[in-house]
Amino acid sequence: MKNNFVKNQIARLIGDFTQTVRDPLWRDIPLSKGFKRLFTSESLQKLGRIKQLGPVHLLYPGAVHTRLDHSLGVFHATRLIVLALLTGEHSHPLLSQEGIQALLAAAMLHDVGHFPYAHALKDNISREHEVLGAEIIAEDKSLGHIITDQLGTSVEAVCQIIDPALPCDDAEIFFYRTILSGTMDPDKLDYLSRDALFCGIPYGMQDASYIIRHLSVHQGQTLCIPLEAIGAVEHLLFAKYSMYRNVYWHRVTRSATAMIKKAVRLALQKEICHETDLFNLDDESFWTLFSHMQDLEVVELVKKVRNNDLLQTKATLSLTQTEHCRNLFTNQESRALVEQSVYEELVRSYPKLNSCEVIIDIPEDISFESDIPILLEHNTLKDFASVDELFTPPLVRAFTTSLRKLRLFLPDYISSSIAEKVLKEGLNEHA
Repeated sequence: MKNNFVKNQIARLIGDFTQTVRDPLWRDIPLSKGFKRLFTSESLQKLGRIKQLGPVHLLYPGAVHTRLDHSLGVFHATRLIVLALLTGEHSHPLLSQEGIQALLAAAMLHDVGHFPYAHALKDNISREHEVLGAEIIAEDKSLGHIITDQLGTSVEAVCQIIDPALPCDDAEIFFYRTILSGTMDPDKLDYLSRDALFCGIPYGMQDASYIIRHLSVHQGQTLCIPLEAIGAVEHLLFAKYSMYRNVYWHRVTRSATAMIKKAVRLALQKEICHETDLFNLDDESFWTLFSHMQDLEVVELVKKVRNNDLLQTKATLSLTQTEHCRNLFTNQESRALVEQSVYEELVRSYPKLNSCEVIIDIPEDISFESDIPILLEHNTLKDFASVDELFTPPLVRAFTTSLRKLRLFLPDYISSSIAEKVLKEGLNEHA
């Protein structure tokens, strides 16, 4: 019975996918009629108006690919993973036809609640985009019709896979969550390579076919990778580090992101917009919302980013230089106090300086550790960290420490030496 089910699912995942969409990264991506309808739905097409990397195109002009491109790529990688698991040598997971369809739908819809400007808005919004995405899917009747009538699965299952905060006691759904969100998940397999491709740099390219081919399932429920393929995990972690260093957290990207963050924070503080106004926007509707605000400071910040007229890095401090003021890394109010202190000191020498032009930027914490188990001989599992000799705790800490820098962004005419001196005084004052 199980073998027949596996054969039937393989046949469906190949035979039903007769329509194709051309993609720069994956080439031809096959779709079934139902998934072609899902791809062309209004909620998903909105993602075609949101740049995947937000303001990175100001640094790498080719980086204008969209959340829609990425969503299609994640769907494709997920389909390849399911096929690999069904055809692999190791024990097959407990999959159902309805579950597979729900997983594929979740993969295509996983970013449907995402904000514009990459992750610039999330520090000022209390709700995660996965939560908003699940709500959009649950409330969109046209999406519900496609999911239930054309894909043959349930809206509830799709939402539970996308939003891990939703209550669920289904082992199959939990397994799908590990596929869609983890070290070797289809999200990373797509975005690292796609971002590298469109930025025109080689750092993030992954050998996705090799990784997918070596994924397996231990005892029907735990996604893992064999010891001989551990180099693929190392490469992915190195690629992640390189992309953060050269793209995601490059000083130009951070300046644009910090300016958008401050504009959003000021708009919310001044109550000229509310958190709900920021939901379900694309790049253009975000600009329209802010361009009509009756606050010149807020409008000017967003306008400057739009026109690539960015504030400059005038002081940079490492983590070791800021150990005495670590509260700034998690507390925006503390950061705002230091910004005000820096402004009040600098405006004495630079009278035309505006307070909104003083921005302290501290990237969020990130992990360079792997949570994917490694399959050893005799069908036993071990944590990646206990097996890998390269990504030791000291190296992981070194990666994070070297990337996370406190930066002070100011107009170009401000002296860097004066800015650094004033910043250190402000940090000491509010430590």
